[in-house]
Amino acid sequence: MMNQSINKLMCTCQTVPVSGQLFDFRDEPPKPTLALEYTFGRRARGHNTPKDIAHFWELGGGASLSDLIQIPVTVDNIRTLSVVLVLDLSKPGVLWPTMERLLQAARAQVDRASAELLKVGEARAGQIPSRRGLRTLAKDHPDRELINPFPVPLLIIGSKFDIFQDFDSEKRKVICKTLRFVSHYYGASLIFTSWKSESLMSKTRSSVNHLAFRTERGKTVSTDHNKPLIIPAGMDSLSQIGSPPMTDVGLGSLHAKNPLDLWKKVYEKLFPAEEGRRVECVLRTGWHFPTLGALCQNRPE
Repeated sequence: MMNQSINKLMCTCQTVPVSGQLFDFRDEPPKPTLALEYTFGRRARGHNTPKDIAHFWELGGGASLSDLIQIPVTVDNIRTLSVVLVLDLSKPGVLWPTMERLLQAARAQVDRASAELLKVGEARAGQIPSRRGLRTLAKDHPDRELINPFPVPLLIIGSKFDIFQDFDSEKRKVICKTLRFVSHYYGASLIFTSWKSESLMSKTRSSVNHLAFRTERGKTVSTDHNKPLIIPAGMDSLSQIGSPPMTDVGLGSLHAKNPLDLWKKVYEKLFPAEEGRRVECVLRTGWHFPTLGALCQNRPE
């Protein structure tokens, strides 16, 4: 029986490696990735059924290598592309610039691939990425006209919660509200995790599995800044998130161009960007992977 490779692409950009976090169960810190690495795994979906093959690319070494995103994000798989952005909660000073830079790079490549798809006339209305993003909110959601959904499904993961939970309560509150707004604005799901907690990792794997393979979405929702955030796409609202935290200069004097810019200016007032610090980007992309963790257990010899 022939193996089957289903073009379901998942992409992860982050500031910390994810090899030991999402794709295996080793009780050790994840190791950094150098440049562009490739691996694949395979797993049978059932008895006497074709095997699904997963292809993964992992890119590390900093934002200077972000051009390599065009290798896995192409016109051939743009119609099934998903993005997972993993941020380091323990470094609030680089969190916003990291998030902004990597989402811009991913979006630019998605737009290029989408334009090429339209040019060759192969895209049907429901397959155009810009329209897929609108599916994240219900038609009757009060914020539907106030957000700017990412063109493809997006999951934002806040890593190193074990360190973040020891931050001052007010700092945690600001970071949580900010990430809630950004996630909701982009129509994304949001979850906090730590490789030191198998419970959190299990929830994270479930979130990624839902994003990639349309498995049943978890029913857990947690918006308490004293606990790990778990907010599926479309389950938050601007009224619940509230306004950006006040600063000593006042919101009116920040001259923001739009709501996202306002939250950025407020966040960077409270957590100034760390100038001169190299922003590390790790990009993981993959095709149809039914069971996270099977990569190690079923890696081909």
